[in-house]
Amino acid sequence: MQVEKFYYDNRIVKNFAYATILWGVVGMLAGLWVALELVFPQLNITQYGSFGRLRPLHTNAVIFAFVGNGLFMGVYYSLQRLCKARMFSDVLSNIHFWGWQLIIVSAAITLPLGLTNGAEYAELIWPIDLAITVIWVIFGWNMFGTIIKRREKHLYVAIWFYIATFITVAVLHLVRSGELPYTWLKSYSFYSGVQDALVQWWYGHNAVAFFLTTPYLGLMYYFMPKAANRPVYSYRLSIIHFWALIFLYIWAGPHHLLYTALPNWAQSLGVVFSVMLIFPSWGGMINGLLTLRGAWDRVRDDVILKFMVVAVTAYGMATFEGPMLSLKSVSAVSHYTDWVVAHVHIGALGWNGMLTFGVLYWLIPRIFKTELYSKKMANRHFWLATLGILFWAIPMYWAGIQQSLMWKQFTEAGQLKYTFLETVTYMKPFYFMRSLGGVLYLTGAVLLVYNIYKTVKSGTLVANEAAEAAPIEKSMAPHAGEHWHRWIERRPIQFMILSLVVILIGGLIELVPTFLIKSNVPTITSVKPYTPLELQGRDIYVREGCYVCHSQMIRPFRSETERYGEYSKAGEFVYDHPFQWGSKRTGPDLGREGSGNLKKSDGWHFRHLREPSSMSEGSIMPPYAFMIEQDLDISTTPAKIRAMQTLGVPYPKGYDTQANADLTAQANGIRINLKIEGIDVPATKEVIAVIAYLQRLGTDIGKSNTNSQK
Repeated sequence: MQVEKFYYDNRIVKNFAYATILWGVVGMLAGLWVALELVFPQLNITQYGSFGRLRPLHTNAVIFAFVGNGLFMGVYYSLQRLCKARMFSDVLSNIHFWGWQLIIVSAAITLPLGLTNGAEYAELIWPIDLAITVIWVIFGWNMFGTIIKRREKHLYVAIWFYIATFITVAVLHLVRSGELPYTWLKSYSFYSGVQDALVQWWYGHNAVAFFLTTPYLGLMYYFMPKAANRPVYSYRLSIIHFWALIFLYIWAGPHHLLYTALPNWAQSLGVVFSVMLIFPSWGGMINGLLTLRGAWDRVRDDVILKFMVVAVTAYGMATFEGPMLSLKSVSAVSHYTDWVVAHVHIGALGWNGMLTFGVLYWLIPRIFKTELYSKKMANRHFWLATLGILFWAIPMYWAGIQQSLMWKQFTEAGQLKYTFLETVTYMKPFYFMRSLGGVLYLTGAVLLVYNIYKTVKSGTLVANEAAEAAPIEKSMAPHAGEHWHRWIERRPIQFMILSLVVILIGGLIELVPTFLIKSNVPTITSVKPYTPLELQGRDIYVREGCYVCHSQMIRPFRSETERYGEYSKAGEFVYDHPFQWGSKRTGPDLGREGSGNLKKSDGWHFRHLREPSSMSEGSIMPPYAFMIEQDLDISTTPAKIRAMQTLGVPYPKGYDTQANADLTAQANGIRINLKIEGIDVPATKEVIAVIAYLQRLGTDIGKSNTNSQK
């Protein structure tokens, strides 16, 4: 058979590698800064540098910029060699690269400006969501074009994970990005309350699964055997690992919403499938580690294998801890605490970070046809990163458990022993230790930058790497005695469709009943739409990322009902686009902030927003004095009302023309209340709207003596 000559495209690999390094350092710097803001609140410099605006910037930078570019780097390098073919189109490769960088830059600009959708890991505004859709399709087009023109008959296991990543992330993104624009930059979620919460964590958990896990498992299956010069331990185990993982993962999202207003049946499904996830996850970890059988002596001396072993071990730790955190008894302790933050960073710093570093050290010298500049420096990086993870995670585990115990502790007289602020103050030393871990990890990354720079300087990029291979046979019929999986591996489109069916089963079973069966979200007669002023205040609350630190979901625990008031009901949130339940309590829950014993005067809220520590000594909340100076933009009120009406919020017909008049009247009422308390501020300022929103929280339940649901 005639052998064909062709060239691998290493230039696109180099571009994504450089972007990985750049955005990795940027994302880690942002993470270190926001960590220090919790220790030194004075670092909340200007409204654009507050914790609530920078924390989403950090998470998006690490997930989509650092890990995103890292996975594309690995895919573009390995896919060409596994398919024995150049990428389908150099033009598509370059559009993908530059389009993705433009998306990252757009996110870096818009998030500090307060342009956000207010949903964790899905904060980017609707024009950027559209751009992500286009670039993702281009990536998939290029990937499948390469697979179809391959010269290797069977699809290696790494490609299975790449295919599942592409199709599942596409589905997740399209569903989560359901939003109704009301201006060129802003929108409201299609979904509300309980339904929005379920969509969010179905997306949020599976963004971790199919953006941070499945593509990196593909990289593990390619680069670890290459680095060890050993075959993958078990082909059959990789089959079980793949299909079980993608089927089970998609069900697990509701474990983020245990003890909330989400229907119990959905919570239970999330728990059951989360626990089952241990088996395929650890099957993958075992397959990775046993690939090194016979090569363990090399691990001691080979720094690249050290990075990869720690990465796979961190993957195993995180995928054991995740199912354990999904148990209701454990979630009752861990949820809303820093324990979950530690768990997430074992995955991010350990699994994604360490594997990315290992791949970079292995790949860059090969495409530049040179040796790594300094193995000693890489070894220092390894130990700095490993110690950084330990200094980061251990204090956060300790802090998380301590938080929960302090929140729940009662005195002998039956009263809560600690105020919420006391628990915050207690955390500061742990936050400082976390920051030290971040410094160590970032220092290691800086060593990588220098090491890679010197390596590149000593070599020359082989932009077009020569290769040759024979074309594959045209026949796709099964062969006698062939394993059944070999047949589907030869059919990438059918493989993709089967993967799509497998991941849709769990999503449809969880999402569809929640939307179509009314009893899952019973209405409460006393719950009414937000007034125009409250709606404007809520949008400012979302803009400032307040959901990052505050929850609005009181769970049915005595410690929470004693501290915050009556537990939250599903029907309370039917007009919340998007929901604001939060996932971390750095500050107290605000679900009943405007009612009962928690209710404070308008003047208290004004002073607290202007300078939090003046009302709550020791507070680490950023100041929002700029809201006192900035005028409320009421030109958007009619568009917001019309958008809400389209989404089913029952404002009267034609109310958009009257809304600003009602807004002004309510604002003047708050201005008068403040005047009585000795505070003179115009009714046109943003702070007035935020006070209106905070004073509304929880009041609808109080209006109904019976809290009747129907």
